[in-house]
Amino acid sequence: MTTRNTLVRSMHDVGAAAWFGGSLMGATGLNGAASDVKDPNDRARIAADGWARWAPISAVAIGMHGIGGLGLIAANRKRVAHQDGVAANTTVKTVVTLAAAGATAYSGYLGSKVAREGRIPAAGATEPAPGTPDAAQSAQKQLRVIQWVIPVLTGAVVVLAAQQGEQQRGGQIVSGLGRTLANRLGN
Repeated sequence: MTTRNTLVRSMHDVGAAAWFGGSLMGATGLNGAASDVKDPNDRARIAADGWARWAPISAVAIGMHGIGGLGLIAANRKRVAHQDGVAANTTVKTVVTLAAAGATAYSGYLGSKVAREGRIPAAGATEPAPGTPDAAQSAQKQLRVIQWVIPVLTGAVVVLAAQQGEQQRGGQIVSGLGRTLANRLGN
C-alpha cells in the first residue's frame, strides 16, 4: 500500500531549501553588500541587523526541516531498517544536519558578539579594519569561514535528500531489499 507523506516531505524540503538559500544569500548578498556601506562604522552593525532579522525565519526553517525529517524517518522506518543503503544515507544526513545546525548556532553566537560592539570600524561584515575591537575581530575572522561552511553543509543535506528520493524508486527498493536479504542469508 502506498502512503503519501506530502506534509512532512514538504516541511523537510522547504525547510532545507530556506536554510540553504538564506545562508548562501547572507554570505554573498548581505555580508558582501555590507562592505559597500559608506560609513565603515556602520558596516558590521548593518550586517548584524540583517542577520538578526533573518534569524527567526531561519529558526522556523530549521525546525520545519527537523520535524519533517523525523516524520519521514518514522514513515519510512521499515525501509530504513531493511533496504540496503537507506540507513547509511539517513545516518550521514543526520550527522550533516546536526553539524549544520551547530554551525548555524555558532554563527549566530559570533554575530551577536560583533553586534554587541555597536558601531565599530570594519571593512565588511566579516572583515575587520584598523581599530576594530579585538573581540569583534576574532568573531569576524571566524564568521569569514563559517559563513561558507553553513551553505556547504546545508547543500549536502539537500543532495542527500535527493538521493533518498531516488532510493524510493520501485527498482531501487526491490534491489535494495534484495541486497539486504542476500547479505543476511550469506551471514
